[in-house]
Amino acid sequence: MIIKVRIAVGSILILSGLLAGCSHGDPLPPEVSMGEKVTLGPLSYTVIDSSWPNQLGDAFRIRSAQQRFLVLKLSVTNGGGSDVSIPLLHLESSDGRDFVESDNGEGVDEWMGLLRNIKPAQTQEGRILFDVPLSSYKLRLTDGGGPGAEKYGWVTVPLRMDVDSDVQTPSPGGIVAPK
Repeated sequence: MIIKVRIAVGSILILSGLLAGCSHGDPLPPEVSMGEKVTLGPLSYTVIDSSWPNQLGDAFRIRSAQQRFLVLKLSVTNGGGSDVSIPLLHLESSDGRDFVESDNGEGVDEWMGLLRNIKPAQTQEGRILFDVPLSSYKLRLTDGGGPGAEKYGWVTVPLRMDVDSDVQTPSPGGIVAPK
């Protein structure tokens, strides 16, 4: 009987130690709302704004989306001691689909571009573009580390319907009146 009790107590102590070891692993990656700062390694990101335009450009160079454009305004600060390159970012949908940022910023004011090197203590602000189905997403951010060594964080991007200002509504007499 004493042997069985010692084995049981020993087993409980071993299991307790294993469980305690599991709880001290790496912290969960950060997930924040738009407007909140995410710090990953030397980089600090803030998603400032989002918009869902139907098309980009002006009257002579209209660009239509295959699905719907999502334009995100970001601020990125390098708090490290060396230059950091920011790769194209990704959106993740609630059903697990992954969408990479567009490499064509034509028609996007303040587009951040493809080559985004940030020097130490520098902040870069601009817009990035996605062509995605109308939905809520999570923007996956990176610390700029090498492949396989990157750390990630997420910003929740809620669905926000923009109202087009040039929408016309019919009046009771059938004449279209500007809104």
